[in-house]
Amino acid sequence: MTEPLPPILPRYLRTPDAARLLAISPRTLEKHRVFGTGPVFRKLGGRVVYAVTDLEAWAEDGVRRSTSDPGAERKR
Repeated sequence: MTEPLPPILPRYLRTPDAARLLAISPRTLEKHRVFGTGPVFRKLGGRVVYAVTDLEAWAEDGVRRSTSDPGAERKR
């Protein structure tokens, strides 16, 4: 009997799934993309996709210790 193959974890997510991972609405993620304040993305065949690692890195950039903590300077 053959062993079942392990599930393939997605490396890239489209906007609805990326937003779900970040616990924000897809529209909020789209607005961040337009204003250039969101995670980096790729266009593959005309589709916008996000690497899971880029989503996690962007979320990590938002880490704060208090509401008055400005956080690290953003790279531009």
